[in-house]
Amino acid sequence: MRRPSKPHYVAAAAALSLLLAACSGTTATSTPGGGAYTLSASTPLPKGDIASFTWGLYAEPPGLDYIYAFDYPQNMILSNVCESLTRWTPQLTMEPGLATQMENPDPQTFVYTIRPGVKFHGGGEMTADDVVYSIRRHLDPALGSYWNKAVGNVDSVTKTGAMQVTVKLKRPDALFPQWMATSAGTVVSAKAAKAMGKKFGTADGGLDCTGPFKLGTWTKGQSIDVDRFDGYWGKRAKAGKVTFRFIPDVAARTTAMVTGETDGGYLITPDSYARLESSGKGKLYFGKSLTTVNLGVTNLKGAVGDVRVRKALMLALDRQGFLKTGLGGLGSVSAAPASRDAWQGVPKATVDAAYNGLAPATRDLAQAKQLVQQAGATGKKVVVATSPIGPDVSLLATAVQAAGTEIGLNVELKTIAPDAYTALFSDPKAREAVDLFPNTYYLSVTDPLANYSLFRTGDFENYTGFSDPAYDKLVDQALAEYDPAKRAVLTAQLQKLETDQALWIPVAEWPTTMFLNNRITGAPTSISYMYYPWAADVGAAG
Repeated sequence: MRRPSKPHYVAAAAALSLLLAACSGTTATSTPGGGAYTLSASTPLPKGDIASFTWGLYAEPPGLDYIYAFDYPQNMILSNVCESLTRWTPQLTMEPGLATQMENPDPQTFVYTIRPGVKFHGGGEMTADDVVYSIRRHLDPALGSYWNKAVGNVDSVTKTGAMQVTVKLKRPDALFPQWMATSAGTVVSAKAAKAMGKKFGTADGGLDCTGPFKLGTWTKGQSIDVDRFDGYWGKRAKAGKVTFRFIPDVAARTTAMVTGETDGGYLITPDSYARLESSGKGKLYFGKSLTTVNLGVTNLKGAVGDVRVRKALMLALDRQGFLKTGLGGLGSVSAAPASRDAWQGVPKATVDAAYNGLAPATRDLAQAKQLVQQAGATGKKVVVATSPIGPDVSLLATAVQAAGTEIGLNVELKTIAPDAYTALFSDPKAREAVDLFPNTYYLSVTDPLANYSLFRTGDFENYTGFSDPAYDKLVDQALAEYDPAKRAVLTAQLQKLETDQALWIPVAEWPTTMFLNNRITGAPTSISYMYYPWAADVGAAG
């Protein structure tokens, strides 16, 4: 089963208020008493190569086996070492990767022409057999791939030519070719992976992939080096080496950027903005993201089982206040779980219509109180999960408690230890003790259908247990529609149905954040760093 993305928790900074607009183009904005920040689709092009640079990560990856790569640290490294059949661009569109061509002769068949002459880091050339082996690893139940949802519709993967692989699906699936740009479509050396066995992707084993960098020294608890691969088939990396340093403490990570111990990092927390911006050592960037903050509903049998109570909480929640205190003002209040940036390649009029038809994300306590009364829920208990894992979680939980109290509900906060909080995303038993929980969620494909398909009956990430045959039928209809514009119209209908049911209470959209010091440039500003070889673009700033 594909597990949900581990939430990325950010620290609060009530003093900061970055009122950011769209995450493309260039727009200047500022914090009270602070300097200007730039929203940019990219960073300046490098002026030359660089021997090496160092990047800060908030955690050490538990492993680098692509079938288990479903979180920021793993993918931020792997996107530069391993490659997929197709890949994201910095603009979050798709382009050819290890496959030069994809054909879709019928709704259930995808034929990939494999790029010739691609070398593995360990020697030898990539073949169609390596592609077949790599995808089939996801299908092996004994391995328990985290990407099962992406390939769960695959019926067969076969070599149908010297450099051709054909994938047959059980039913039409418009998201499948998009999943092939993620770890679900990664290709590794079959020979090396078999030889390494359980050590594949570990510090004691290694990797054998095709990317612009190859895995170098892995010093457990400290860092991972990747070295430029001179036999790379594509554009040569500008840096000879990248060192990923693991710095869990936010303050220490910020200090490392200010002092030059690390040259940059993604996922900058709001309480670091002012210090980094005022240091004069580099620049903060903000870019496109597929990330939203939501309140997940886990229990449709208690008080929140009545949709009027869920809608009342939506009306009462001070989302603007949370945006300011929990996310440092970075982002925008949202009216739906899917980010606007996820609607790639869709006419603007269609996207606007999809959001214009939703309930406004504004407070209305009078109406909220009335809904609670109509539901007969006045005084009823609602349990909200909270955790010291990050101020954004605790602040959102506290905001929900305040909102619920104002409209007559008895909201109880249940504190969950940080190491147990992520079980809420994977273990139904862990969710039994709560009615609602804060979640920060990113999509791995640029299609909002990936979000709304979660609420289909029986889906692993359907935390509510919601079931509606009409909704399921519409999901299947949308998945079977390969025309992006037509699929978007169907997805907009799903979005309206989901928000009408308030299965997730949307709170905010959150752009990507990045810091580069003055010696490097070239990194993309978008969340493309998850599946695009971003480090190969980084070079000397001057």
